[in-house]
Amino acid sequence: MSVRALRADNARLEARLEKLEQRAALAQAPRAAAPAKPAVGPAEKAASSLDALPSLTVVKLKPKREAAPKLDTGVAVIDPPEGVVEELRQADPARPGESEDDPTDVAIAEAQFERALDGLKTGNAQGGVQAMQKFIVDWPRHPRADNALYFAGVGLMSLDDFEGAASSFQRVTAEYPAGDAVVDSMLKLADCRVKLKQPREAKSTWERILHTYPGTPAALQAQARLTSHAASAASP
Repeated sequence: MSVRALRADNARLEARLEKLEQRAALAQAPRAAAPAKPAVGPAEKAASSLDALPSLTVVKLKPKREAAPKLDTGVAVIDPPEGVVEELRQADPARPGESEDDPTDVAIAEAQFERALDGLKTGNAQGGVQAMQKFIVDWPRHPRADNALYFAGVGLMSLDDFEGAASSFQRVTAEYPAGDAVVDSMLKLADCRVKLKQPREAKSTWERILHTYPGTPAALQAQARLTSHAASAASP
């Protein structure tokens, strides 16, 4: 074999060897690390979470078109029978003197009261009592109506009508509890109870005065009468 042929084979072998070495070097070299992922901040995480949520659906609710049920607000009007209204008016007619602004009525009432009081003072007990009782009927709202009842009771006591007097004094406390004749009427009522042989009722009235009006002159009188009553009850 010629020298030229040997050189050509040698060159081919070297080239092949070189390729084999290159392949072996590539196989033994370490793999390149994968590129690091960039850091994700809170804002990017929140945005990512929002992107992951499903989209919201807005649903519009239509109000019911049905009307509310109607309530029966009608009230039946019943007319009273014929004559009832007139009977009620006659049962409580307008009395003179109910208008305190009428100076004429005030003057008439004052004059009537003074005439009734003069009758009692002059010894006409029967006429004075009747005049006081008429004043009460005519002027029930007059400021001196309670005094008229009181003086009527005093007049009846002078006529020895203790039942009638007690009834008059009881009307003072019942119908005019704020009047200035209440305490005196209670004292007189207790006196009537004594005359009517009703000591328990009399004692109860005196004790009521002491409890309701302590320290007043009326309370002192009630205490004195209670003491006298207890002494007479204890004596044989």
